[in-house]
Amino acid sequence: MTPSNEPSFRESVDLMYTRAVALMDLSPGLEEKIRVCNATYTVRFGVRLRGKIHTFTGYRSVHSEHMEPVKGGIRYALGVNQDEVEALAALMTYKCALVEAPFGGSKGGLCIDPRDYDEHELELITRRFAYELIKRDLINPAQNVPAPDMGTGEREMAWIADQYKRMNTTDINGVACVTGKPTHAGGIQGRTEATGRGVQYALHAFFRDPKGMELAGLTGELGGKRVVVQGLGNVGYHAAKFLSEEDGCLVTAIIERDGALFDDKGLDVEQVHQWIVKHGTIKGYPKAPLEPDGAKLLEAECDVMIPAALEGVINLSNADRIKAPLIVEAANGPVTAGADEILRKKGTVIIPDMYANAGGVTVSYFEWVKNLSHIRFGRMQRRQEEARHQLVVDELERLSADSGIGWQLSPNFKDKYLRGAGELELVRSGLDDTMQTAYQSMAEVWHSRDDVDDLRTAAYICAIGKVAASYRAKGI
Repeated sequence: MTPSNEPSFRESVDLMYTRAVALMDLSPGLEEKIRVCNATYTVRFGVRLRGKIHTFTGYRSVHSEHMEPVKGGIRYALGVNQDEVEALAALMTYKCALVEAPFGGSKGGLCIDPRDYDEHELELITRRFAYELIKRDLINPAQNVPAPDMGTGEREMAWIADQYKRMNTTDINGVACVTGKPTHAGGIQGRTEATGRGVQYALHAFFRDPKGMELAGLTGELGGKRVVVQGLGNVGYHAAKFLSEEDGCLVTAIIERDGALFDDKGLDVEQVHQWIVKHGTIKGYPKAPLEPDGAKLLEAECDVMIPAALEGVINLSNADRIKAPLIVEAANGPVTAGADEILRKKGTVIIPDMYANAGGVTVSYFEWVKNLSHIRFGRMQRRQEEARHQLVVDELERLSADSGIGWQLSPNFKDKYLRGAGELELVRSGLDDTMQTAYQSMAEVWHSRDDVDDLRTAAYICAIGKVAASYRAKGI
């Protein structure tokens, strides 16, 4: 829980926006137009479950329509409320602008604990919620495109897409009404891992920035760095898995809602994940000691802290005890505005949420484009690419044989070189490029302006500048 004198999530977003626009040359009217949430629809609907009617409350907010469709996830959680959904919609506007995804910002939520219902009941609830939004064009491939968020996933997105197609039987682009679908139902390879993969690519980009590294007091390569991950859901799991298995990081602590595990030699992320999947809890994991008060390990010695669950976990009550020199906001709003100020004064570098977790919306954009084009990425060019590579390899081997040199290709080179890029490789390549380009735009502002001393302000300046340019181009 955050302290009572802490700004709310909505207030934190507004404070950070205000801090950024104070350093920009925008007219007061344009400042206000970009800040406010355009519209929020609140729906209360009934579903007959277990012999009686249950009433549920849901929201869909549209923050900015400077570009359409608008984009943003739907979350299922008991804490969902209008302020939270509007704050998340605003973050989506800035996030899409920062990574140059051509969307406005939106967000949705249903006040429900999905663990309280079985699969059939959740399907009934989801379809009715979707029906209420679809009939008001708050789900539409040309106007408003949701995606998964906390408490939802591929399953719920497939239900929503099917509901849309039932209600719009002649819309040839109907499958593009939502992203994050299963691959067999119009989804795209790499979407499930996308946000966690984006966190990995964000760290890659940061570790290529010598000045940023110096400001964080870090040296050397990413490999061997000690990482603490808070939340081993979809985002935290994939980020921790890729960083440990592919980059050689030591995930020394994993914090969950019912405790935390710690091992200074590094935890096996996959084994911990499988334990949680099987037992529904982190408790009882046999290969590392359990700390019942998981929040204590937010204050552990480490090189990189990745809060990947709820907002406000780093707040006024613990900010001054955070030891990590680098925090990567894999969740939305895990560092409150009050904590952000304390950490900045300490010299802690924060890679902000609007950039760090933008992998999800980036790959959602790729999925939306795939659905509109009605063809998977790589289908047209993959085999032609392999054939061209085969010509090069054949010619090199012929030259070696004709000259008698006895030259040979390195082991596994042929297999790697001859394999054309499929959808997953293309998605990862596009995401890596997006994250690198967005980081460079933030870093340029961060390092070149004396009045910008943190990446979050730099990110807001970049994003707001792009939104403002869109409005000006519209003549507003």
